[in-house]
Amino acid sequence: MFIIGRSWLVLSPEERVSAEYRLPLVIDRGAFGSGEHETTVSCLEELEGLDGVEGTRVLDLGCGTGILALAASKMGASSVVAVDIDRGAVETCRENARLNAAGIEIVQGSIDAVRGRFNLIMANIHGDVLIQLAPLIVERLVSGGYALLSGVAFHENYQVLLTFSELGAQLVKNRFMEEYTTLIMSMEG
Repeated sequence: MFIIGRSWLVLSPEERVSAEYRLPLVIDRGAFGSGEHETTVSCLEELEGLDGVEGTRVLDLGCGTGILALAASKMGASSVVAVDIDRGAVETCRENARLNAAGIEIVQGSIDAVRGRFNLIMANIHGDVLIQLAPLIVERLVSGGYALLSGVAFHENYQVLLTFSELGAQLVKNRFMEEYTTLIMSMEG
């Protein structure tokens, strides 16, 4: 069990704790981590600072355990889609959705496997992959929507920022951690 930010209490399925003042996220690691990595911590902290998650449509791209999708669901998103190319990640995400009684849609594939546009797209994946997927991410954001991007190594930060900026996204925040960065980009209409 550990605490992240102002809102989150991350628990294993075996732990039973009253989460009176925090939102519990029950995470079965499966083949993936449970949320301790600095990029996941950063995403959860930045997510709790975003205005307007409640009632919106959210995509967790490269969902892994589904921790970010689950967090968005607990913050009141009206629709959450979690997608990953890895079958093990999809199975782990399904189990974690069950453990959290979260009604999220889980899809195996990449961004082209999901339909529609989103108010928030979260992607905690490597910078080179974010650069490759940038046109599709930007295309899937509604006007005024946000992209919460992490997993970006220091040396990739400028190129990720430049790529998204050239596609019309505006930088809201660029957070540097020990080894990685997290960027929040906005699509202003």
